[in-house]
Amino acid sequence: MQVSILDQAPILNNSTAKEALEQSIQLAVLAEKLGYTRYWIAEHHNLSGLACSAPEIMLPVIGAKTKSIRIGSGATLLPHYKPYKVAEMFNMLATLFPNRIDLGIGRAPGGDAQSSIALSGNYLENVKNMPKTVQELLHFLYNDYPKNELFSSISASPLPNIPPEPWILGTSIKSAFLAAENGISYAFGQFMSNEDGRQIIQTYKNQFQKKRKQQPKTIVTVSAICAETSEKAEQIAFSSFLWNLQHHKGKTLDFPLKEEAKQQLLNSDEFQQFQKNMIIGDPTFVVHRLYELKNWYEADEMMIITITGSYEERTKSYQLIAEEINRKKSYR
Repeated sequence: MQVSILDQAPILNNSTAKEALEQSIQLAVLAEKLGYTRYWIAEHHNLSGLACSAPEIMLPVIGAKTKSIRIGSGATLLPHYKPYKVAEMFNMLATLFPNRIDLGIGRAPGGDAQSSIALSGNYLENVKNMPKTVQELLHFLYNDYPKNELFSSISASPLPNIPPEPWILGTSIKSAFLAAENGISYAFGQFMSNEDGRQIIQTYKNQFQKKRKQQPKTIVTVSAICAETSEKAEQIAFSSFLWNLQHHKGKTLDFPLKEEAKQQLLNSDEFQQFQKNMIIGDPTFVVHRLYELKNWYEADEMMIITITGSYEERTKSYQLIAEEINRKKSYR
C-alpha cells in the first residue's frame, strides 16, 4: 500500500510560525526515510493556527533537503492566481527536482472573505471560471496550446523534461467531474467531507477522459492519530480537538482545564463529530483501517493528515504507521 502525507503546517500552542515551518521541513525529511510516497503541504491565508501561505516557497527548501520523495502542493488554490504564473513556478520546481513534483489544484478560498478579496478580487467569479483556468494551466504545463489561440506562442519556461503531475483536490462530485473531464489525477479529502466519497471516486473513474493521461489515479486523504496504545491515541486526539477549538473555532479555553470542563468537552457532540472521520488507535488498528478504506474506495493510494498536541506526537504517529505498514509487507 502506498501511503503519503498531507501537512497543514500547524502552529501548536506555545510555538511560532517559524517553528511550525521548520517542523514541516523535518517531517518531509523523515517521511522520505520512512518510505512515504509523497509529501504535500497545504495553502492557507490569515488563519492563526496554520503557517504556510505559500507552498511554492516551502517546496524548494524541502526538495533540497530530500532526494527521492515526491513533493507538492496540497493544494495550490487556483482561483487566487493566473494559470500561467502557477505553471511557471511548478515548471521551475520540476526542472530543479526532476520527476518529483506534484501540483495539487484546489478551488477553496483557504481563508476568510477579506483574505480572498486581497488575493484575487472577485473570488467567486474566479471559482466559476475554474474549468477554463484548469484547461489553461494544463496547456501551459504540457506546452500544447492549440495553434492560433491567444497563448499559443508563449511557454511557461523553463520547460522540464517531465512536467509536474497535476491533481485536482476536492471533497465533492463537482471536483471529481473536473478531474475526470481533464483526464488528470484526483485526490478526495475524506477528512473534511461528509459526502459519499466512494460514489465520488467511482464517478471520477467512470467519467475519466483519456487525454494526456491514459488511466485514472486516485488518492484518499484521511485524518489519523496513532500512538503505542489506543488509550494514548485517544488522549492525543482530545488535545488535537482542543487545538482545533482554539484555532479554527476561535474559542478561548482556560488551561489547565478543570475536570468538569474536560468531561463536558469529552462528552460533547462537537467532540464526537470531530472524531467521526478520524482513525484513532494503536499501529495495528490504524493500519488495518487504512487497508480497509483503501479497498472500500478502491483507491490507488492513501494520504494521512495528522495534527496533535505536540510535534513529537505527530512525528511519532507517522513513524508508527510507516513501521507497521513495513512490518505487514515483510510478512506478505
